[in-house]
Amino acid sequence: MNLKAYEGQYQGEPAVWLKCESYEAAILPGVGGNLIAFRDVEQGYRFLREPQEGNMEEFKQNPGVHGIPVLFPPNRYEDGKFPWNGQMYQFPINEEATNNHLHGFLHTIPWEVEDYGVTGRESYVTVRVTVNSQHPVYSMLPHEFTFKLTYTLSMDGLSQRVFIRNEGDQPMPCLLAFHTAVNAPFHADSSPEDCVIRLSIGERWEMSERMLPTGQFQSLTPEEEQLKGDGVNPYFSGLDNHYTAAPQQGRNTMELTDRRIGKTLVYDAGTSYKQWMIWNNGACKEFFCPEPQINLVNAPNVELPPEQIGLYALNPGDIWEETSRLYLK
Repeated sequence: MNLKAYEGQYQGEPAVWLKCESYEAAILPGVGGNLIAFRDVEQGYRFLREPQEGNMEEFKQNPGVHGIPVLFPPNRYEDGKFPWNGQMYQFPINEEATNNHLHGFLHTIPWEVEDYGVTGRESYVTVRVTVNSQHPVYSMLPHEFTFKLTYTLSMDGLSQRVFIRNEGDQPMPCLLAFHTAVNAPFHADSSPEDCVIRLSIGERWEMSERMLPTGQFQSLTPEEEQLKGDGVNPYFSGLDNHYTAAPQQGRNTMELTDRRIGKTLVYDAGTSYKQWMIWNNGACKEFFCPEPQINLVNAPNVELPPEQIGLYALNPGDIWEETSRLYLK
């Protein structure tokens, strides 16, 4: 079996490459630990949106809409304020139009390569961030923790394992999402009209003009009913919607089918992610982002039961883990 894991370059940026037969993947430790590429080179499939050649500097200025960016804490927080455990944290306002903080910090900072290599049937890489009182993130999120990502490439596709351990002496919020950017279509000879997606959504949260949940639900449109049923084109409308997750047959998934080639890309996000965002950049007909989230947008500021909105505390010494997978069927 052709297996490799090695340090190299991705458009001039240091990368770790994984290979398994016709599959290849690349991660950028210096740009948020972003898994920037997942491809089948023999079939000509590019599953994730990648920066265009020559646009790496533009990508690094806004690394949240390519590959698999880590959002921690994810999405928007009202006025950048974050009440937690009797304290009020202040995050920078980085979305001026809504006066909110957006997407946290880990997708823009360097990560450390902990290990990479091959086993008998797969290649793998582990990257990590260790936050302590000297780390720049600590001034905004005053907790000591280690966050690891392990990506494994095999004939069963691309596996992602998340590991978060609270290494401080106070409970910390465990709020996480991935802004996964999926090409639709993922084959150059296919068209957007060839694409159909299904997503294991439940109810749609009502959002304010500031893109913050009101705590109420809205009725699903006929197309959204198709989204969680037999499937619908991912560009049926401009989407920037927030949903509860509703696993089907024990699985929390997005499925993207290319009807021209008869192949389906499955994104099995794991049932620990209790919410979904779906964003298609104004129905751009190039890519969309099915974003699995632990928590409701703005969860610390929402007066609903913590279990309902995924507002979880990770106590000192505790570990949170989940595994997701992208594969073709």
